[in-house]
Amino acid sequence: MKRVLRDVVVGALSAAATVGAGAMAPGVAHAQDNATPAAPGDPAQAATAQYGGTIRRVVVEGNQRVEPSTVTSYLALGSGDQFDAERIDLSIKTLFATGLFADVQIAQRDADLVVTVVENPIINRVIFEGLNALDEEDLAEEVQAKPRSVFTPARAQSDVQRIIELYRRSGRFAASVTPQVRELDQNRVDLIFEIDEGPVTGVRSINFIGNRAFSDRDLKDAIVTTESHWWNFFSRNDNYDPDRLEYDREQLRQYYTNRGYADFRVVSAVAELTPDQKDFYVTFTVDEGERYEFGDVRVETELDRVPAELLQAAVPIRSGNLFKGEQIEDSIDAMSFIAGTVGYANVDIRPNIERDRVNRKVNITFEVNEGPRVFIERIDIVGNTRTLDQVIRREMRVAEGDSFNRILLDRSRARVRSLGFFKNVEIEDSPGSQPDRSVVQVSVEEDATGELAFAAGYSSQESFLFDVSVSERNLRGRGQFLRLRASTSQFRQQVDIRFTEPRFMGRDLSAGFDIFSLRTDFQDQSSFINQSTGAGLRAGFPITERTSLGLTYTILNDDTDIDDIFVDADGDPNTVDFVNQCDPTYISRPVLCDQEGTFLTSVLGYTFNWDRRNDPVSPTRGFDFEFSQDLAGLGGDVNYLRTETQAGVYYGILPGLVARARVNAGYIFGWNDDEIRINDRFFKGGSSFRGFDVAGIGPRLLTVQTDPLGGPNRVFEGDALGGNLFAIGTLELEFPTGLPEQFGLGAALFAEVGTLGVLDDNARRSLFVTQSDGSQILQYVDDAASLRASAGVSVFWDSPFGPVQFDFAQPLVREEFDRTESFRFSTRTRF
Repeated sequence: MKRVLRDVVVGALSAAATVGAGAMAPGVAHAQDNATPAAPGDPAQAATAQYGGTIRRVVVEGNQRVEPSTVTSYLALGSGDQFDAERIDLSIKTLFATGLFADVQIAQRDADLVVTVVENPIINRVIFEGLNALDEEDLAEEVQAKPRSVFTPARAQSDVQRIIELYRRSGRFAASVTPQVRELDQNRVDLIFEIDEGPVTGVRSINFIGNRAFSDRDLKDAIVTTESHWWNFFSRNDNYDPDRLEYDREQLRQYYTNRGYADFRVVSAVAELTPDQKDFYVTFTVDEGERYEFGDVRVETELDRVPAELLQAAVPIRSGNLFKGEQIEDSIDAMSFIAGTVGYANVDIRPNIERDRVNRKVNITFEVNEGPRVFIERIDIVGNTRTLDQVIRREMRVAEGDSFNRILLDRSRARVRSLGFFKNVEIEDSPGSQPDRSVVQVSVEEDATGELAFAAGYSSQESFLFDVSVSERNLRGRGQFLRLRASTSQFRQQVDIRFTEPRFMGRDLSAGFDIFSLRTDFQDQSSFINQSTGAGLRAGFPITERTSLGLTYTILNDDTDIDDIFVDADGDPNTVDFVNQCDPTYISRPVLCDQEGTFLTSVLGYTFNWDRRNDPVSPTRGFDFEFSQDLAGLGGDVNYLRTETQAGVYYGILPGLVARARVNAGYIFGWNDDEIRINDRFFKGGSSFRGFDVAGIGPRLLTVQTDPLGGPNRVFEGDALGGNLFAIGTLELEFPTGLPEQFGLGAALFAEVGTLGVLDDNARRSLFVTQSDGSQILQYVDDAASLRASAGVSVFWDSPFGPVQFDFAQPLVREEFDRTESFRFSTRTRF
């Protein structure tokens, strides 16, 4: 039996036609025949066998895994039937078609029909040898042969072609694959693909024939395929790929038609192997045709609720402008959107294009009619290996059974993207089971939602800064947010638990809680340390499709401690004294001492959001706006009203070139005769105002000491006091770096301008002291609230371990006592 199996397998894999089957006895039909290399079950073979009589029983021999009943179920005859050569031949063909058997014989033994089979072996392992350029996982996904599946020579040969095709796509046209079979016990085999990858077949040159309007260099920039050069070691497009060549034909067509050449066509795209068999010459032959302008543009419609004039106004095409093919698609999209806003979910827009070759004009008539009413039969979600279906479905603006609406589908895609759980989201539709039915498929690619975040910076005063935190934005695939953070930096030590359920009790209502302990160390900046411990509750709900409202309640306990200082009390420079600067007898007692102690704060607040961005992740159009207020005083020891607002506008100038403008402002004031404590004020700098250190701008306590001998005054910079009012504006221009996309590098120019100031009267009081040596000390607060400005460049790197941002900033307008920061670095690693 093993000899027969080995001969069949080896013979098939080597494409030999002969299999050692021995001489056939009369009355035997065989699937293989040495004398006549015909297909298994050839009727000529069965006709030579002599059969007669009635079948008494069917006997199955040679089977190991397959049950005899399974074999007999494929036969075209059975007990009680007459022996028939044609039906026996049909039985052989049927058994071979199952793919379970390597050899089949059917013979008559007295009155018995004897079926002798050789089962195809089971694949134990699929082994790839010689891999270097491709990953084993890629090949394992491509081939049909899998462990524990049935081995057939035909399937192995088919997999050989699949592997070769993969290598051709990667530019290795000289790759060869040899399949081998290693026999094991229990009719098992290891299928081994021995691979000789060969060299990479590059593109030595790209040539164009027939181009007059544009140079070869211009056209090379328009296509994806690039020429092979030693410096293109990061590029994957400098090898020959037939599929990519077809894509390049379309890229050339778009390039020309968007520049007026409406008759352009690619006559041929030919790849020729170089004499040394290492590279290809790629040649495009093009027919440019004449250059056209737009002529008459008309819109004809039978829609009742939208006039043709309104649709005409939405068309971006203007008569006399250069013909651009993409503007026809833009016009269709614009008119579809206008029709959708007045209730037409499906419109049929057909552009009738008429070329005036004499005047070189393209006249277009758009016929806009209501399309057939189509319903969504089913919504399929694929690719969500972690996130539950319901998390995605609840963001969809359409449901199964609704009318098909492209606008709502686009909005659904934006909402799913805004979750932040996926790298990519695509929504496509396909015909359903009936002409008026459509199947919607939502394809997502899961992204890492766990985040290990690092931040580091360099300060002109404090050198290096560091911060770290951990969070999970899609807990158990349910869309829940959980953060267990224990972060530390030079200024903050924080431990908090934050949890958010986006659909509380199954309703369109988010709810969550916070438990936190925050220690803020501003000894170097403002001579105080604050320990805040508290908890909060949050809830949020949408008002409209674009607006939402959030409610919060927080209760916290603040313990503020003013730092002690060292002074030279006895005039001896070799000794210093430890002084409690908040001692009432201390002559230079600072105003901050009035805020030392423990305070309980009870805060109720709300936040209003309005988002009109065209994309929640990478917006190129639209704006967003946020307004919030927090009221403290519903219980507790602190009374204030804090108001903050921020807004942003986004405008895409060119692909990859996006301008952004943002404004942030806030104001806090006390009520019921309360003044604002230092830890409730605004402190800006660092990431909130690039170019300046944390708490680097705003009111500051200054000390001026005169020299009793008439020398220059000495000025000492004291504590940063924060401010009750701030306003910061940012302009940013993101631009392409020109580097290959696989580098993952981006950059943006930025400029920021803002102010921070306005303190309560008690916080601005000054102190004048005359010391025993005759020197005078003036201590005062500079609260000019003057403008500060900075500019710089940010570099973004999508590194293998997470996104990284480098900020290089230079202050342009500053006060002498401001503290600056020239470089800042931050990164996040996702898991």
